[in-house]
Amino acid sequence: MTDEMDGAAIAAAEAYESLHVPALFAQWAASMLDAARVAPGDRVLDVACGTGALARAAASRLGAGAAVAAADIDCGMLAVAARLTPQIDWRQADAAALPFADGDFDAVLCQFGLMFFPDRVAAIAEMLRVLKPGGRLAVAVWGEVVDNGAYALAGELLERFAGRAAADALRAPFVLGHPGALQAICADAGVVEARVEARQGRARFPSVRVLMEAELRGWLPLLGVKLDETTISRILREAESAMADFADADGGVGFPLRALIASGRRN
Repeated sequence: MTDEMDGAAIAAAEAYESLHVPALFAQWAASMLDAARVAPGDRVLDVACGTGALARAAASRLGAGAAVAAADIDCGMLAVAARLTPQIDWRQADAAALPFADGDFDAVLCQFGLMFFPDRVAAIAEMLRVLKPGGRLAVAVWGEVVDNGAYALAGELLERFAGRAAADALRAPFVLGHPGALQAICADAGVVEARVEARQGRARFPSVRVLMEAELRGWLPLLGVKLDETTISRILREAESAMADFADADGGVGFPLRALIASGRRN
């Protein structure tokens, strides 16, 4: 990877950390840690860690001497994560080939990453492999796009003005939104006592523009979709009116979120 590509990956990760983490992701950390019953003394792994919001929350809950490792395939995400919290053991790795020994961890977490794995069953099986016998697993995915506020409208705008590929990239996080799909993956991978629960959250962005720029400039490039400035400007203009119902009196944007959290254990 060239320095220019490294710089682009880091810039995308920085946008993700500054825009998506506070608006969307940070709020789910406590529920994930509770689902995996993370407690002091545990060794914890965060798979598809991104810039490390969940790994940081795990380290905070575990306290002094916390044993937390985190893996992601994206070098930009890991660079930002390591800069924010150097004491965590950050690893670049594919979720289906984790660089850890069998039974290394008491708890394994995967927050909003499973949707993007080529072989989701193999990835869950790999998470089970690195768990101790009886170790706990928690995996979060987004609910269906229609249950996640402004994203359904955003997908429609992208399909109109940027084409199907851009719209599909925006909708990609929601492809496992039916509880039965997640339950089946866990069953096929061998998760013991797997259960899937729906959880409600709330997105909060400073403005419609910030919400859409987070997607157009932060998220889509991570999936290889780069729009020209003319298209971006047009979508931003259209979004101001299309998403007016989500705007608060102060100009901020808030809307409900729905996630699914699967939990279970290794034999």
